[in-house]
Amino acid sequence: MNIAIFGATGNIGSRLVIEAINRGHNVTAVVRHPEDFTLDIPHLQVAKGDLFVTQDVEAAVFNHDAVVSAYNFTKGATPSTIVEVAVPLLNGLKQAGVKRLIIVGGAGSLEVAPGLQLVDSPGFPDEFKPAALAHRDALKVYQQEKELEWTYISPAAYIEPGERTGNFRTGKDQLITDKTGKSHISMEDFAVAIVDELMNPQHIRERFTVGY
Repeated sequence: MNIAIFGATGNIGSRLVIEAINRGHNVTAVVRHPEDFTLDIPHLQVAKGDLFVTQDVEAAVFNHDAVVSAYNFTKGATPSTIVEVAVPLLNGLKQAGVKRLIIVGGAGSLEVAPGLQLVDSPGFPDEFKPAALAHRDALKVYQQEKELEWTYISPAAYIEPGERTGNFRTGKDQLITDKTGKSHISMEDFAVAIVDELMNPQHIRERFTVGY
């Protein structure tokens, strides 16, 4: 499979590149500054592209089987950019004739009780709220898309560097917690779940989540 990945320099994106290549796929890392992308491994190409520009998206993903957006705001950008990239991303794929899209989202819109989302629950950290709300707004944009075969994947509440175990649980709109009540997943296993979904689609035009 030929996979184009936006956000390939980030914590999730960089692990996703390795996971996809290790499982036999060809990967194109789409980045704004290719000169800063130092990973040099077989089956990896680097392309210059701006996720905010429809024509850049179209050119970067042309002749690919699937696209993953692991975009997250950095370097002074505001959380609202998480929403802003949705339209050029969707339009760029349509213009390139690529149907399959996976979006790396946030955990804030997962339910912790019927009708109560994590971001609205008491004690949710104020510093994470703007990003969590932006991810929730972005999900609403993707949910209106009826043409592309999109999937939105939310991590557990805590996602950190760790081990690749390949052992985790999946769910849909409810936060997954372990026996102690902790909701967590390693970045490595999160990448496994994304490639699993690419290879064996189970969540077309819906959100799903992973956790231990």
